[in-house]
Amino acid sequence: MRRSLKALLIVLALTSLYLGLWPVPVDPVAWEAPKAPGLVGAFAVNDRLRSADQLPLDGHEGPEDAALGPDGRLYLSTRSGHILRTDAHGEGASVFADTGGQPLGLDFAPDGRLIVADAYRGLLAIDAAGTVSVLATEADGLPIRYADAVAVAPGGRIYFTDASTKFGAEAWGGSYPASLLDLLEHGGHGRLLEHDPVSGATHTVASGLQFANGVALTDDGAALVVETGNYRVVRVELTGPARGHLTPILENLPGFPDNLRRGLGGRFWLGLVSPRNGIVDALAGWPRLRSVVQRLPAFVRPKAESHGHLVQLTARGEVQASLQDPEGYGFVTGALETPEHLFITSLRMATLARMSSKSLGFEGP
Repeated sequence: MRRSLKALLIVLALTSLYLGLWPVPVDPVAWEAPKAPGLVGAFAVNDRLRSADQLPLDGHEGPEDAALGPDGRLYLSTRSGHILRTDAHGEGASVFADTGGQPLGLDFAPDGRLIVADAYRGLLAIDAAGTVSVLATEADGLPIRYADAVAVAPGGRIYFTDASTKFGAEAWGGSYPASLLDLLEHGGHGRLLEHDPVSGATHTVASGLQFANGVALTDDGAALVVETGNYRVVRVELTGPARGHLTPILENLPGFPDNLRRGLGGRFWLGLVSPRNGIVDALAGWPRLRSVVQRLPAFVRPKAESHGHLVQLTARGEVQASLQDPEGYGFVTGALETPEHLFITSLRMATLARMSSKSLGFEGP
């Protein structure tokens, strides 16, 4: 009996030492998470996404982002590292190119090249033949460790996010595990970058962002940037003396915001990849406990939950619609709008979701 008790006490002591002292990669920062608003008001639970068509992806999964090419076809980034191409209706998916990394954000340049934010390789360009070239791997002397989302201005300048300068996607086993580390630490390692296609230079527009995710451009010379770690969308000035200045336009979202893409008619589409987590919010002001959480087995740590959620907003951050699917198409990252369809993308699904513009109450620009 005494030996058993002694053994138990030793195990408990070793466990306490492990949970309290074992080195972890994160150095959590205390912050005050806003009280989660829940799915009420403009975000009230509904099933408007449930009727979406599910389009196969030729055996691939995780259509993170979609872009409409000058040829009228759709291009999709996938978890496998492949860029898929479909017809204008999102059908007939086939491999267009392989980045050799993990492509996330997509957009087209005026010269017809597909611009890719690749979480492993940096900022890439792919020509019509599927040939991949590297545009940028560092900015202002700092490596681009987690290129995430991209938006190309009409003049050709490329704006993209480096989600975390500390927790690189490739170094930490992929974009998802790296994002969990950055969100847990809340250290402000994200930045918005600008690439000049003429000079080839890449510079920082804004830094200190809490997991810089989606980006979209406005008509008046600004970028709307998603701060996943702060549950918000901010406006970042791109020109003049106010360049780099941040102004929150949509705060305290009920989920973790992901991609942001400009649609038609002044609309913007924002994906909420997962609902807020009460444990994560409760631990915001307790950095030491967050270190303990990181020492726990992965299967008991907080993780993303599936609840399909797409938000329509204006350039001023006004919420116009909330489209949801609580049980079906989940882990929604964002959407691409064309005159006929709205294509909904996902972090994990093996299909691309599609709804008709007519069913949503609008058609054309």
